[in-house]
Formats: sequence, structure tokens, C-alpha cells
Amino acid sequence: MAKTESNEFKVGKIAPDFNLMNTVDDKYYALNDLKGDKGTLIMFICNHCPFVIHVNEELVKMANEYQNKGIGFIAISSNDVVNYPQDAPHLMKKLAHELIYPFPYLYDETQDVAKAYDAACTPDFYLFDASLESVYHGQLDDSRPENGRPVTGKDMRKAMDNLLQHKSVLENQKPSIGCGIKWK
Repeated sequence: MAKTESNEFKVGKIAPDFNLMNTVDDKYYALNDLKGDKGTLIMFICNHCPFVIHVNEELVKMANEYQNKGIGFIAISSNDVVNYPQDAPHLMKKLAHELIYPFPYLYDETQDVAKAYDAACTPDFYLFDASLESVYHGQLDDSRPENGRPVTGKDMRKAMDNLLQHKSVLENQKPSIGCGIKWK
């Protein structure tokens, strides 16, 4: 299992806009349609990556908890579906229904959105404040497939709690680690 670290995304950088199809309802949405009142978590994920599969349950749990607090959750898959057909939109829709994703699961067919965010891996997490300024870009927690540590989401939870409590961002933002995005 190849490991790729997320690239740097500076605190304070504005979230690049997009207009992507939500595979759950087959409608197109821009970032402003989906952002949260108090913050927005953008997650680059996919169907087949073992790192994403490892954290899926926690992503659903966190979204159900923090959406009620004003944090919007948006999942985006940018993988090449010609060489990785398990990440095709119809299978994204199926997975979103099976796992009861409480957030949209958008398809970035051109990979332009992943490039705009300089996304490198799945999962890759970007947390923005109400003004869509970056406050956190890092790991969910220290758990990885096969390392035996429980998935808690502690780093992301701390970042979201700090945002909601108007505290400063996390000083130590460890990069996310996962499978590299499958570029065309």
C-alpha cells in the first residue's frame, strides 16, 4: 500500500470555488451552495482507497455531529475512473447510500478541483472558516490501516472545535497520509 502525504496548503488561503456533480442526487453544486455557516470541511476521498475505507465510519460520525454545529461537509472524488473503475460516479452513489453519507459526494471528472486545492492523497482534508479561509489542512488522526491505533478523528475534531470556539488554529498540523490521487 503506497503512502502519499498531503501537500502544503497555507492557513488563510481562500478555498477555490467549484461546480461539481453530486453523485448522490445527480445535481450540480458550487462551493457556496454547500458551505457551512461556521465552517466547511472539504475531503478528497474515493471508494477504493484502504486509508479512506479505514476512516469512513468516523467521517460519517463526525459529519452527523458537526453539521449540527454549523460545519458543512463536502466529499470529492477526483480519481481517474478509466483506470480505477471502482471510483466511477455510479459506484460513488452506491457507496454513499450504503454508508449513509450525510454529505454530498462530488465527482471531479476533469481533476481541476483537485489541482486547484493541490490535493495529493485520499483522504486529504481542508478545513475553512465561515469566510472560506483555510484554518487546517492535515490528518484526521494518527490511525492508519494496520497500525492498531483507533480511529478517533482527534486532530480534525480539535481543529473544528477551535474554529467553533474562535480559538487559534492548531500549531502542529500533521499532513494527511493516504493513497495518491489517481491522475489521468
